[in-house]
Formats: sequence, structure tokens, C-alpha cells
Amino acid sequence: MKWITYIIIFLTTALPLSAQERSAARYEIDAKRVGVNPVDKDALPRSREFIRLDSTYYVGYMFEGLYKADKSSDFIGFKNAIFPLRKAFLLFEKDYRRNMKLMFTSPQAYMDNMNKYVDFLQVANTLKECYDNIEMADSVMWVLDRVDAYNFPKEHMAVTTTKAWTYHRNRFFTSSKFSFLKNSVEENERMAFQHCYNALAKIDINEPNNNMWFGPGQAEQDRLNVYHYLALLHAYNKNYDSSEHYYQIMINQGAVSWNNYGNMKHEMGQFATAIEYFNKDKFKFYEKMLKEPYYFLPMLDVYGGRTKEAMSTSKEAIEFSGSTPGFGWYNIALGRSYLYDGQLDSAEMVLNKATAFKEIHIGTTLTQSQYDFSINLLNLQLIDRKLAQVKFNDDGWWYSPSSLFKLLSLKFEKLLLQYVLINQMASNPERERVVYDLFCGEGTTTFDEAWYLIRDFSPSYFIKKYETYQKEDPRKSLLPYFKLFTHQMQWVDGDEGEALQGYEQLVKEVRVDNANEKLFLGRLYEGLAKGYDEDGNKDNTGFYTNALYEDYPQLVPYSGLKMKIKLTTSGVDDAVTKDVVEEVKDCNIKWVTEADGNTAIATINFIKKGDKYEATVNVKGGSNKLMVADQKMIFKNSKGAGKELALRLFAKGGAMVYEPAL
Repeated sequence: MKWITYIIIFLTTALPLSAQERSAARYEIDAKRVGVNPVDKDALPRSREFIRLDSTYYVGYMFEGLYKADKSSDFIGFKNAIFPLRKAFLLFEKDYRRNMKLMFTSPQAYMDNMNKYVDFLQVANTLKECYDNIEMADSVMWVLDRVDAYNFPKEHMAVTTTKAWTYHRNRFFTSSKFSFLKNSVEENERMAFQHCYNALAKIDINEPNNNMWFGPGQAEQDRLNVYHYLALLHAYNKNYDSSEHYYQIMINQGAVSWNNYGNMKHEMGQFATAIEYFNKDKFKFYEKMLKEPYYFLPMLDVYGGRTKEAMSTSKEAIEFSGSTPGFGWYNIALGRSYLYDGQLDSAEMVLNKATAFKEIHIGTTLTQSQYDFSINLLNLQLIDRKLAQVKFNDDGWWYSPSSLFKLLSLKFEKLLLQYVLINQMASNPERERVVYDLFCGEGTTTFDEAWYLIRDFSPSYFIKKYETYQKEDPRKSLLPYFKLFTHQMQWVDGDEGEALQGYEQLVKEVRVDNANEKLFLGRLYEGLAKGYDEDGNKDNTGFYTNALYEDYPQLVPYSGLKMKIKLTTSGVDDAVTKDVVEEVKDCNIKWVTEADGNTAIATINFIKKGDKYEATVNVKGGSNKLMVADQKMIFKNSKGAGKELALRLFAKGGAMVYEPAL
């Protein structure tokens, strides 16, 4: 039995010695970490050294996790950061849970544990963000609940409002997806509101004590944090007066998010104000996350017909971001900009790029389902425009086998995509709010894109829906849009006469922001021109076709309307330029020799440079408004050049050197 005695002696002497060694190792780790930033290049080798010195101490894993999280910008990176952060979190709680529970019991306990408290909050917050960034909402709530259990009197990590944000961000899911959620959007929104009110109640209860700890007035910043989320929640729930109330408090305190306030103004149809506020946050520092102004400003430029500016803003964001979060969203914005500029090939290219990019959605309520939906909806419009362009490029498309084949192929492609979109819509419990409502701040598509989605489905249903919006929606500045949708649906439903009467009444009464609502005016003028064309009123058809051209020229080739143009060509006149001009004149344009007030005047001048030709395009609208000024296009062969020049008569952009698609 002597060996048992040896074991007892070994255990009774080795365990205290192990504790002493651990204490010494931790003292050494704490000394060596001083002056080392966990996100600097030295942090990772230091983390390995700390883990080697004591693998049961949280600090080494904390350094590893914080370093990896800081350097992450994709799913794999954040996932790899989670393991060491979670390990650090659990080890910290194992050793220092009691310290954290007691640290606010006396000033001495607070001072003794302050450094540990800072470590704990940093680890917990970074772990929570990593979970959030890879859509692990249950794990986000797990971290928040663990921190909340300490019942800290001061919410330095904003636990309660982060719970509100987590409910709101995942509102369209149910408990089958994430266990903490309720089973409807409405219930999840109620939980988000309740957490905000709980946060305000905690601030009030703890204010006297916290004033002694942190100084008078410390609670005001905490309340502003809650007001931020209440403003967002009230805007989403269409309580605009309440949202405005909280935004005004934050503005007065210099604590407002201009981006979010701009989004609310966008939702309310106050586009000029939205642009102003988005621009205030345009250059705000955002670390590895979507810069929402760069997504929504191009959208607002599209509303205003400023497609070139929209492209420039999107390209600026893409260049600045590289392949970091937001890159995919900026490509969607660029695809929309190209689409409304008539550059269909470029739109298709960048939308394909967005599809291929693995976007992660950091610091935003915009989600992957919205990302996919936005791409698909723009692709649907792209197909529609391709169909229209086939007919525009060939005035005799109905007896051209190649044109008919293209149309048949595109229609089949459209049918397949519509099936996908229908399923996406059917599975989206907030489609009423983010799509049908128009301009919802949590939406990622435009009112015009919504029209392309719903126009082929149940016109009578949507006529009633938008008639109801006219009566009940509190956003009175958007009343013209609801009326426009009603009349567009009447047209689709076969009530052309009723639709025309509606358009006529709307154009008489509408008062819009001409600088920022050209897309609305364009669709209204398009409806009037088609209505009068159906009615046989050629003068009014010409008038409103020209009005459409002068407000949003890029829409005309895809409208099916035949624009009156008087064309003059000059310069080189050889076989190549003759073929080009003939191709121009084969397009769906009403060519005239005598101009009236509804006729655009176009000139194309050709010069030859070596084996290439340079065409310079100028166009004035019927009211003598300059629409295209000295736009140049260089080409070598005639094939396709005439079709491209015809589109450039309608202010389409594009590369100076034209290269026909293969």
C-alpha cells in the first residue's frame, strides 16, 4: 500500500505548486501584455506565447480572437475568430464571475476589477459581433443573456437595446429559425419595442446610483442610444411623428445618425432632404461594413434621372471598399444605374458580379434575402428591357427570324425568373411593408422595380390595394405614386380609358420635385403618351412622348413609343457610314423631314481616323432643350454601330470606343 502513500504525497504537494506556477504565469502574461494592442501585428505571436504559458488563462485566447476578428472581412474570417473568443469568454467567466458580480459593490472593488471588466466587455462585444456578422442570431442572444445576467447597473455594452436590434433585424424569421424569436413580424417588433422600454426603465432606476459612480448627466447618453433604436422602430412601423420626435432630440444633442434620418425622409417621399442627410454621412468612417449612403444615393439619383452621377457614386464606393462587406450592394447600385442609363450589357455584368460575391451584412438590417431579391428584381427588369431593345433595334422585328428567336428565348428566361421571384415573395412575410408599400426604409428596391414585379400578377388585387393606400397611408407626399400605380394597373387590366382619365387628372393636380422625381414624371408621361396613342390623338401622343424624352430620355427606347426625330448627318459619306445610318434608320423611331414642337432635332457628324470612324452626336428636344451634347463614339466596323448610335440619341452612355457584343 506504500504506492498509495506516494500518490497522496504527490497530489498534496503538486497541486499547490501548480497553482503557484499558474499564478506566476498569469503575472508574467499580464506584465507582457502591457503596451501590446490586441489588433497589432505583434498580437498573434503574443497570443501563442500567452497560451503556452497558461492555457487556462483567458488572455491568450482573447488576443487571438480580437486579432482575428479585426482582420476579418468575410464569413470564414469571422467564423475562425469565434473559437478563441468563445474560449476566452468561458474561461473568463469561470475565473472571474464572482469578481464581476461584486465589482459595483464598492469603489475599491470597482478599481480592483476595472481592467478585467474592460476585457470582459471587449471579448463579449466582439464575440457577439462575430456571431451577428455570420447570421448566428441565437448565439448573439446567448452572449447578451450571459452579460445581462450580471445585472450591471451601467450598460456599457448596451445589452438591452442590442436585444431590441436583434429582434428587429430578424423580425421576418420565426422561432423555427432562431429560438428566441416569436412567430410573426408584429410580435417580434413588439419585443423590440419592449426591450427599448426596458432599457429606459433600467436607466431611470439606476440613474441616482450611476450619477454617484460616473457623474451627473451620465444617463443622457444612454437614453440617446435608446432613442436611436426607437426612431428606427417607429419609422418601420409607420409611426412617423414618433420617429421624428426622437430624431429631433438626437439632432439637438448632436447624436443623430444622418444616414438613418435620411432613410426615413426617403421613405416619406422627401427626396431632396434625404439626399442632403445621406451626404452628411457619406464620408463618415465605417469599418468593414456597408456604407448605406453609397447604396441609397445612387437610387435617389436614378429617381432624378441623374444616371451618370449614380454610376459615379457607385463606382467610387466600389473602388474605396475593395472586396469587403458592401462590395456586393454597391454593385447592385451600379447595376441599377447602368440599367436606367440604357447600358444593358454593363448592367448585366455588374449584377452577375454581385451574384457571385459572398456578401456579409454588417451593421445593417439589410439581409441576404433582400440582397438576392434585389438582384433578381433588377434582372427581371433587365430582361424586359432586352425584349424592348430587340423591338427597338429592328422596326420590322415581327418578320425577322433572328429577332423572333431572341424574343422567344428572353420570354422563357423571364418566365423562369418570375417563378423564382414569386417564391421569394411568397416566403417573405413582410412583402406588404418592404415592397408593396413603396419607399420603405427597410426596402432595397425602387417603386419602379416594384411595378415590374407586380404588373403581371392580379391587376384587380393591386388596383384595390393602391386605392386603399390613397385613403389610408399617412405619407401624403406619396399620394401621386399610389395614384400612378392604380392607373398603371388599370391599363394592364384592360381599362385603358379609365387609366387615361386617371393620368389626365393626375398630370393636372400633381406637384412634384422636378429635380428629384423625373422617374415618376417619366412614367406618368409614358402612360399619357400610350393612352393618347391608343385613343388616336396623335398631337397629344407626340407632346407627351417628347415630354418623356426631355425628362428621362433613356426610358423612351424601352417604352414602345415611337419618338419623332429629324436626323441630319454630315462629314464622311462612304459605304461604312451609309451602312451605319441605314442601321440607325431601321430602329423604332419616327423619322421626319419637317420638325414641329414635339420633334427632336438630331445631328450625327462622321470623321475618319485611320481605319476607324468617329461619330459625334448632338440632340435637342422638341422645346429646344439640349439633351445630348457632343457625345463621341469611335467604331471600326458598321455592324451594330448604327443600333448603338440610335440608343445614344436617347442620352445612353457608354464607352467612347464601341466594340460590338460577340
